[in-house]
Amino acid sequence: MSTGTSIRLRPYEVALLRGGSRAAVTVAVVALHLRGDVEAGRPGRLRTSEASSEAAGQAPPPQASPASPASPASPASPAPASSPVPLPPLAEAVRAALARPAGLPQVRDHADVRAALAELRADLRAAGLLRAFPPHRTRTARRALDALSAEHPLPTSRKGLPESDALMAVALYGEPALHVLVPRFALRAGLITRAEVTEGKGFHSRSPRGGGTGGTAYSCGGGGGGSD
Repeated sequence: MSTGTSIRLRPYEVALLRGGSRAAVTVAVVALHLRGDVEAGRPGRLRTSEASSEAAGQAPPPQASPASPASPASPASPAPASSPVPLPPLAEAVRAALARPAGLPQVRDHADVRAALAELRADLRAAGLLRAFPPHRTRTARRALDALSAEHPLPTSRKGLPESDALMAVALYGEPALHVLVPRFALRAGLITRAEVTEGKGFHSRSPRGGGTGGTAYSCGGGGGGSD
């Protein structure tokens, strides 16, 4: 999040302002899923990809044995692979919470996840976007969310959409974006509540628009209308 004359909110911060802790954790789960780190387990549960491989009895990749001092050095050794992009604290906490398969409510209540959410809230309060007592968005936050919604309309397809835009869509629109971007994963993992399948049209929610992320959404306050 940038400070100064302009405010640049990250998807996790947008989700927390719009829909509360569950919305922010949902964005973290989707981010991990798009990276291939998390998948749906049993209905309504999440698991890491490593856990699913172990459950299927797959052996870990073989480790190369170190060369002995007498062994000649191999010529033209390939350059080491670039390090993966580090995860934001909330996504890292969510992955740690999935050391064992769990549902979204259990992930949200994990101590590491609660600590990461508290840090996010503190950053938003310091930026003047969130009030503490009672917790609600400020007018500045509402204007920032309105501007982001205009800049990032609800996508109609996942095809060709960059990961950053996909996460921002989930942060801004919640369940409607999940239906468009990751419908099967969201349904199996319990990220969306009720859905029906229409032939040729995928999943469609029966829930009201914008209410799919659940949790406590922050009100705008100051005569600025209700929560999203």
